[in-house]
Amino acid sequence: MKKIYKLALTELQTLFYSPVAWLILVIFLFQVGMTYCSILEPKVMGQELGRMQGNLTMSIFSGLRGLFEAIQRNLYFYVPLLTMGLMSREFGSGSIKLLYSSPITNTQIILGKFLAMMVYGLCMLGGVFVVVLYSACIVQNFDMPVVLAGMLGIYLLFCTYASIGLFMSSLTSYQVVAAIGTIAIFAILGYVGNSWQHVEFVRDLTYWLSISGRSKIFLEGMICSRDIFYFVLVIFMFLAFTFIKLQGERLKRSVGRTAGSYLVVFALVLLSGYGSSRPQMIVYYDATATKLNTLTENSQEIMKQLDGGLTLTTYVNLLDDTWYNGSPSSKNYDMERFERYVRFKPEMKINYVYYYGKGTSQHYDKIYKDLSPKERMLKVCEGYSYDPKMFISAEEVQKMDDISAENGRFVRVFKRDNGQKAFLRIYEDMYVHPFESEITAALKTLVGKSPVVAFVKGHGERECDDYGERGYAAFAKNPTFRSALINQGFQVKELNLDISVPGDVDVLVIADMKSSFTPEEYAHYSAYVDRGGCLIVLGEPKRQVFMNPVVEKLGLRFSDGMLVAPSKEYLDDIIAANVMEGALKASPYFASMIRGRKTVITPSACAVQVVDGNKGFEISEVLATPAQGSWIEYETTDFLNETSKLNPEKGEVEQSNSVMLYLTRDIPNKPQQRIFVFGDADCLSTKELSTNRAGLNASNFDMITEMFRSLSYGEYPIETARVRPPDDNVNIPQDSMFWLQLFFIWLIPLSILAWCIMFLIGRKRK
Repeated sequence: MKKIYKLALTELQTLFYSPVAWLILVIFLFQVGMTYCSILEPKVMGQELGRMQGNLTMSIFSGLRGLFEAIQRNLYFYVPLLTMGLMSREFGSGSIKLLYSSPITNTQIILGKFLAMMVYGLCMLGGVFVVVLYSACIVQNFDMPVVLAGMLGIYLLFCTYASIGLFMSSLTSYQVVAAIGTIAIFAILGYVGNSWQHVEFVRDLTYWLSISGRSKIFLEGMICSRDIFYFVLVIFMFLAFTFIKLQGERLKRSVGRTAGSYLVVFALVLLSGYGSSRPQMIVYYDATATKLNTLTENSQEIMKQLDGGLTLTTYVNLLDDTWYNGSPSSKNYDMERFERYVRFKPEMKINYVYYYGKGTSQHYDKIYKDLSPKERMLKVCEGYSYDPKMFISAEEVQKMDDISAENGRFVRVFKRDNGQKAFLRIYEDMYVHPFESEITAALKTLVGKSPVVAFVKGHGERECDDYGERGYAAFAKNPTFRSALINQGFQVKELNLDISVPGDVDVLVIADMKSSFTPEEYAHYSAYVDRGGCLIVLGEPKRQVFMNPVVEKLGLRFSDGMLVAPSKEYLDDIIAANVMEGALKASPYFASMIRGRKTVITPSACAVQVVDGNKGFEISEVLATPAQGSWIEYETTDFLNETSKLNPEKGEVEQSNSVMLYLTRDIPNKPQQRIFVFGDADCLSTKELSTNRAGLNASNFDMITEMFRSLSYGEYPIETARVRPPDDNVNIPQDSMFWLQLFFIWLIPLSILAWCIMFLIGRKRK
């Protein structure tokens, strides 16, 4: 061991006797200081301006624009300059022969030089740690474990790079060639994860071998045994390669035997890496204060309830535009989306089924319009060099799972051993893939009853299957819309009240009837209300005669006339209803809408009025019109060509009117009955949800979300909000940034540079 230490010390002395090591350290610290100050300055300025700060530790050090990410990128260039002479210098000067003839083994030579690099890496991180300590002093509730995890990731990456550089330096006597070769290996390890991903046998091996993103998880505050093993194994592999190279020269081994040794080491490393990356073998530690890298408690509780086997099958249609989301080349990256869940259920199986069938691709419909799906598949396989045998027909898929309703789009199916199933989709938004809320919602339906929402039909009501402007499909059944009820854990169906409301219906929706219930239908509706069923009733102006009998049972009525709030920007009947304090009784999450002064846009609405308070309901006001500038208009009906005017003689009174009421009633031995009555049906329509009205702080969909959260008793949608990180304050004034920049960008690097010059001059004089 002493020989290793002496060799390391000698190598460090040699390294620092040249200006290269000093200059790299100076440039490194200069870049660290410059990057740090450029990140910190906007934080300080924002706080001076009163902007809300949050998660400062991670925003300064982690993320795409964080300090650690910048350091990680720069290591790519520093290390080859440091390692290029480790062995090349020995070969070029002939001193390698002296080492061979000395009582020093190849192992000691390699470990000594590698130890020197490890120490130099600690010197570099020491400069970074100065920045970390300063940040801990100025950032309130600084999250030190996150930063230490990030520094561990950077250090492991540095050591891995150093082992690669040491090996490449052993292959040539030319230092420049060694540096270029090191960079080439970095590039290969960076891009190998994208290579041969369509080949089943090779995919997992190349994916594991890739160094790309390996330290990223550390920078985000997560320490994972899989990635630690990766760095350790890769370091071992290249140190072993170096040993084989030196041993081959020392013992004059044949090229074939040497190559065989390389292959054995490579195979052992791959095998060990594969084993260490199995879900059952992985250990995690989330260093973040708020456990940002871990499932929320709600999700963890659901995973605990999923006893027995669980399989996630992803069905990917070659002939659909969503193919690339689950193609063989992206399979491993796609599986990473579920790593947080596999962490809590390692035995969970993830399968992919590739098939061909009618999809939504207009491109293939155009260029292959006369070809059958199978013929199209063969053409596409030829173009992408896929093996046609890996694809099965849509008919074969149907025997496995009924996914016909998905129209050939990318879809996943969770399946328990007991046969329970749940669908998980991708969405037409900028994020595409499901968040934790959608994944957990699908899983939760496997361990409990999914709320059934029934939309009443038969009288011209708004339909959950209608994708038109007035329809409700957008928020109810649109599979490509992330927040649709079917993607948040609800079951949605239509119901004709000519039969009794089934016992499994949890919420009944009656929206904009154009004719009255028959006595039999009304009796079924009344029986549902009497038994304590939850309800949503949405009225519309000019429909009061049909809708009032429905709400009269609740002690309410829809007013005659129409609510107006004249403005210069919009038609008079466009109402921006305010969220009232009574909404908090329905859902505490309405508080964010109140704080943010959010409104709900209700085009062509009528007021909801209480006429009989003796029905046993507690009534709360959820939405209301402003107290000034709004009233119930009884005269004007054509707001496009006419302007409404307040006419007290007609009974028009400028005042706040209720647009939405929330009714609750306690039923013995049953959950609390909850009812929402809304004076407008358009606010939930596809047209309104997709309309952006400038100047109006509208949040219609938040209202829908919280309404159904209340009706499901807080079970759905799944709540995945996390505690706000406490590191939200920077305790330095903005005018101190000048001195801070002076210290970190100039004083520290120049001080080391001055020390370097003095050291080298003093050595030369000796």
